[in-house]
Amino acid sequence: MLKKRDLQDVSSLFELMVHPDVFPFVRHKAASQEEYMFLTKSTMEAEDRGELISRTILDEWGSPIGTISLFDVQENAGFLGTWIGKPYHGKGYNQLAKDAFFSELFYELGIEKIFLRIRKVNVRSTKAAEKLPYVVIANETHQTLLDEINQGEDIYNLFEISKDLYTLYTMRHTAADEQHLKEA
Repeated sequence: MLKKRDLQDVSSLFELMVHPDVFPFVRHKAASQEEYMFLTKSTMEAEDRGELISRTILDEWGSPIGTISLFDVQENAGFLGTWIGKPYHGKGYNQLAKDAFFSELFYELGIEKIFLRIRKVNVRSTKAAEKLPYVVIANETHQTLLDEINQGEDIYNLFEISKDLYTLYTMRHTAADEQHLKEA
């Protein structure tokens, strides 16, 4: 479902990224395949330096369909950025990718908090975040951070996923699944 970023996926990912329903919400935009190649290489180098963590999202046949990243990593926290190509919207890939990525971040890479800054105009992403039972709105609890991210043109809401809430959710979810299996 996820793999480390790879230059061989640039062509496929670029074609998906430039769709008008996707492009406005991509953090690192590129106007050409060559520019996207450069951005991907830069992303891979930034990960080597510990500045971010980025993965390619794959469909069930191993084809690249989007990316998921943790940007601005500092003090075991960072900002989530995800995009999935338009043909794959509404098919459950976003949730599967987040589950796999969060598990890696929290349990393998030592991340404690994941922040989501979502443009107020991005209704699709806001609804997706609000569906997640382990996400809390952090506009008030992290007011300084909210003020910092809202200094530009775009206005954002700030959400937070803590390792503790995510762990509680996964433990409850696993226990419920085991109970259903016993009853079946």
